Amino acid sequence: MRRGALDFETALDVLTGVPAAEVDTVLTDALETEFDRLFRNGWQPGELHRAVARRGNPIQAGLVADAARDFQRNRSPVDDRWRAQAESLPPFQGRRPDRIAVLDASLALLDELRRLPAIEILVPPPGTPLTTIPHHSDQRILDRVRALLAKAEATDFAAEAEVYSAKAQELITRYRIEEITAPAVDLTPFARRIGVDHPYENEKASLLDAVARANSCRCVWSPELGFSTVFGFDADIDAVELLYTSLLVQANRAMTRDEPAKGKARVKAFRRSFLVAYAYRIGERLRQTTEREMAAHGNLLPVLRNRDIQVREAMNKVFPTTVRSRVSRVDSLEGWESGRAAADEAQLR
Repeated sequence: MRRGALDFETALDVLTGVPAAEVDTVLTDALETEFDRLFRNGWQPGELHRAVARRGNPIQAGLVADAARDFQRNRSPVDDRWRAQAESLPPFQGRRPDRIAVLDASLALLDELRRLPAIEILVPPPGTPLTTIPHHSDQRILDRVRALLAKAEATDFAAEAEVYSAKAQELITRYRIEEITAPAVDLTPFARRIGVDHPYENEKASLLDAVARANSCRCVWSPELGFSTVFGFDADIDAVELLYTSLLVQANRAMTRDEPAKGKARVKAFRRSFLVAYAYRIGERLRQTTEREMAAHGNLLPVLRNRDIQVREAMNKVFPTTVRSRVSRVDSLEGWESGRAAADEAQLR
């Protein structure tokens, strides 16, 4: 029996020389301990699966999916949101891996899980009391917004995408106006974590932040964990998530269409600069659309200011200290100009 600190390769060699029954029991127990710690301390199934899957090992992603389903199995009650995430995770697909590959993936996963910190509990984990969160979003409005954004993503004509995206933002703003001018309703700001995929995570997080600010929300980007936490009222957060997802699709399509044909370094600089400019210009245009709609409905500034204070207070409770991130450097004028042009295509004047 080897004891003490071992480097990864030595530990893997030791495990391959020990009877499988002994290794599997100990390694499974160690992984279950870490899954239990993370699921009890804020990590939702979709978030943990995404954090692991982005490393590119399908065996590890499959282990997370299995663990999430097992974690909820003998616990009650289970929040519907937690259950839906766990049941939607894809199982491991492909040929059955050999034992060495499984040991390698499991040992590396154990090391990665131990590095992950506890995070804010936004959805109660299985076995804990459920929290009643009234949802105020109008599903019919959201369906109309989804339909408009789907048309914007599907068309190859910039003018059409421009019209559909702008109408989606106008619809969102009008719905928000109806909500804040309705008879007094007890609304409370919430938080939701939205994943930001690589590559170019910082630039994509800037796009999410621009969309959030235009819709009265606030973002905190956690680059080491690969997600942003969005604070706001539930209907506003729904709108932010829908818009961000759609605009990112449109940005990727325009970026691929316009990028230079040769030179890896040139393409990388182009894409980074494109996304910086796209996020900046999208933020401008979304704010213009919102301000125009708000101005047409009288003086709503006192109400909006009060809602903004509530959102900031909710953010400060979770993140009492934040650091303002630096804007990514623009190394490609071609990318910057193309990004601004693509942002203009995505929204009406």
